Amino acid sequence: MKITVIGSGYVGLVTGACLADLGFKVVCMDKDEDKIKSLQDGEVPIYEPGLKELLNRNRADGRIRFTHDACEAIEHGDIVFIAVGTPPSEDGSADLGHVLSVASTIGRYLKGFKLVVNKSTVPVGTADKVRAAISHELTHRGMSMDLFDVISNPEFLKEGAAIDDFMRPDRIVVGLDDGPHKARSQRMMGDLYASFNRHHARTVWMDVRSAELTKYAANAMLAARISFMNEIANLADVLDADVDHVRRGIGADSRIGYSFLYAGCGYGGSCFPKDAQALVSAAKAHGHKMAVVSATEWVNERQKTVLVERLVQRVGSNLTGRKIAIWGLAFKPNTDDMREAPSRLVIRQLLELGAQVCAFDPVAGEHAMLALTQDMSPDVSLLKNFSLASTDMLALEGADALMVLTEWKNFHNPDFEAMKSLMRKPYILDGRNLYNPEALSELGIAYQGIGRRNDLAQWLDFADSKDMHPTDHAVDA
Repeated sequence: MKITVIGSGYVGLVTGACLADLGFKVVCMDKDEDKIKSLQDGEVPIYEPGLKELLNRNRADGRIRFTHDACEAIEHGDIVFIAVGTPPSEDGSADLGHVLSVASTIGRYLKGFKLVVNKSTVPVGTADKVRAAISHELTHRGMSMDLFDVISNPEFLKEGAAIDDFMRPDRIVVGLDDGPHKARSQRMMGDLYASFNRHHARTVWMDVRSAELTKYAANAMLAARISFMNEIANLADVLDADVDHVRRGIGADSRIGYSFLYAGCGYGGSCFPKDAQALVSAAKAHGHKMAVVSATEWVNERQKTVLVERLVQRVGSNLTGRKIAIWGLAFKPNTDDMREAPSRLVIRQLLELGAQVCAFDPVAGEHAMLALTQDMSPDVSLLKNFSLASTDMLALEGADALMVLTEWKNFHNPDFEAMKSLMRKPYILDGRNLYNPEALSELGIAYQGIGRRNDLAQWLDFADSKDMHPTDHAVDA
């Protein structure tokens, strides 16, 4: 079989690269000619560990190529993946404009049978709309309606580990509906993923609507676990308990497990926030409320403000003359993705309170500047107090506090003595709970984590600063 992937973003490139590495002939199509030119030249527009090497190796071996020619791409593939973005609309619902545009394009160029696979994250019922869009074009051309089938095959890729997730999947969800092509479509998808099912069956077969809902349900469940633990962490601070001990205690229960039980300063990215909002919106459109998912999102947005609130409680709300260092800008390590990253809100709040902010991230600096410029518009003048450091230690020079917002591995075991010598005040607000509170206290470093007994930071004296306002404790969330 030959494979076409329409959409050369995160999901499309990972899907195309991995299928090419399995030996399939793959064409990746995107209407962005500049992006295609870059891919043809061996450049990759996103940061994902191993992706550039995988794409370039398979491109050199002739198993993958890139085009902006829709006719060429659609003619190539026996299976045509739709892997374009579904950004949130103003009401939180998924914008299907790109998906349906691709569907219409497929209908305009379809000549022989194609299995059309929705890889994009889409609301329940999208396959019906894709089918209708293709049929409309075929009718206009006077072509048979028997030239295609539409199925669902949602992706479950974690940014930063996407290649491993694709090549070693926990499960492969495929949704097919009853119809004249069901057996043929099932056989084609079975052949496509045969390599992953040799030792034990990983493919979960179901109807299309259930497959579409499965993707949203999975992300909502994982997001809910994170928000739940953040609530427990905030309670642990009030009760003088340690959320890491709690995590170990409940994670040992086989019914719960350890995954996604880490408290922090909130989740971000392109999946959890967008998919939770889309699920709530889809339910609302059918007169149904998703109370748990709505609460999950509310807790997460609130959690992004916690570190700034704690800083203000110690220092006061006038941060003029204060320098705050930040380690980590991307929403998670091993990616340059700034979508919904907690750092965006944290930095904006700090700048609005008058602070000077110096940040370091191993790969996301350029994307962060673009995102922050967008966030600050039209008052981009605030960015005059924001700078990027070329190393993590340079960001600390003269800092009154360090906020750790992304758990990059190179932040896990820093030289704390060197940090103390560089910082004006040895104060760490750890948004990812990377460090041992007692150990830092013994080193003379004031530490506040998330649910990690935050009285350990109370001894630090900021009273030597004339601009301190100890009665100002509120931050506008």
